Amino acid sequence: MEQFFTIAAIWLSLAVLSSVIAYHLRISIALIEICVGVAAAAVASYLGMFEALGSSQEWLRFLASSGAVLLTFLAGAELEPEVIRKKWKEVSVVGVVGFLAPFLGCAALAYYVLGWDPRASWLGGIALSTTSMAVVYAVMLETGFNRTDFGKGILGACFVNDLGTVLALGLIFAPFTYKTVIFLAVTIAVLGLLPFLTKALTRIYAHRTAAIRTKWILLVLMGLGALALWSGSEAVLPAYIAGMILAGSAAQDTFWVRRIRTLTVGFLTPFYFLRAGTLVSLPALLTAPLVLIALLAGKVVSKIFGLFPIIGMFRRERNERWYYTLLMSTGLTFGTISALYGFSNGIVSQEQYSFLVTAVIASAVIPTLIAGLAFLPKHLLPQPDAQPVQPAVVCMPETQNDGLAEE
Repeated sequence: MEQFFTIAAIWLSLAVLSSVIAYHLRISIALIEICVGVAAAAVASYLGMFEALGSSQEWLRFLASSGAVLLTFLAGAELEPEVIRKKWKEVSVVGVVGFLAPFLGCAALAYYVLGWDPRASWLGGIALSTTSMAVVYAVMLETGFNRTDFGKGILGACFVNDLGTVLALGLIFAPFTYKTVIFLAVTIAVLGLLPFLTKALTRIYAHRTAAIRTKWILLVLMGLGALALWSGSEAVLPAYIAGMILAGSAAQDTFWVRRIRTLTVGFLTPFYFLRAGTLVSLPALLTAPLVLIALLAGKVVSKIFGLFPIIGMFRRERNERWYYTLLMSTGLTFGTISALYGFSNGIVSQEQYSFLVTAVIASAVIPTLIAGLAFLPKHLLPQPDAQPVQPAVVCMPETQNDGLAEE
């Protein structure tokens, strides 16, 4: 137990350091955490103490995966149904092109230029076709774009993009078995009942029992995540749809969403982003940097050439188009999941896996840095509230006990 607390303290110290750096550099904390993770892994490897970080320990992997699941749920909860209905054409077109352009472009690059076999090439195209919902949503939170139509449109396009990735991985590689049927049937049933059960729990218990809605959502996400893993899928897949289904009620109760966001961003996601950075092996990259550059360039360039003219149909202002395009060029969660799936099933070699994962992680950092530093559409940033926020203790209903009850 002492070892667990020591490792947790090390990782949380890196998270605090990342927060300080992000504050002074005015850069997304998610990207800083990835970079700090890379640096920490490099230093630990140089000192021969990489295992001391505990990146491969199951409990730490669980915390990181939980962060990805909850962050994905929150991203879905930010998508107000009315906004999506209003922007259905933009979200659909941008999302589909955002998937197809790098999927076909990177698969061709891997096959014709790098000389990978067909299965590895298709897997590479899938891994590099993604858009990082985790990174984009973290950036949306920090800038405040998650409260604007502009940001919600980006998040919606990210969902469609990643849905294409998931479908391609399943149709081309993943076995369709009875477990898949059970997973789909149970997920549809649970998600169909989710709004009604959540509303009933809220009406009966929300003002009397400590944080029951948060516990309920965690139960649903963990249960569906376990079922997804059992079926050969991934735990983050049902989380986004669950968030979308509850988006309407979440929009009416910002206090509840704020609680989940504090748990997620304050504790869980640092483990996710820092661990993503520790997966990068700098010595391996130095042996064949051109392969990494080719894969990274293939992903970003194909995204830009495919998306920039399409986004121009919906966004005329220069900074808006470039910011939108560059955020859609990021990758992380589903990219690393796809690469790991390929390596675990013998579709790609360990070397190919390393290059894919590193290219995916680099695509989470470089396009987002450029977007934030050079193309931030400041005119769309939400204005701060004019009225000061009263302390939470003053606003809480009398039915709450020491801030533990809901609302």
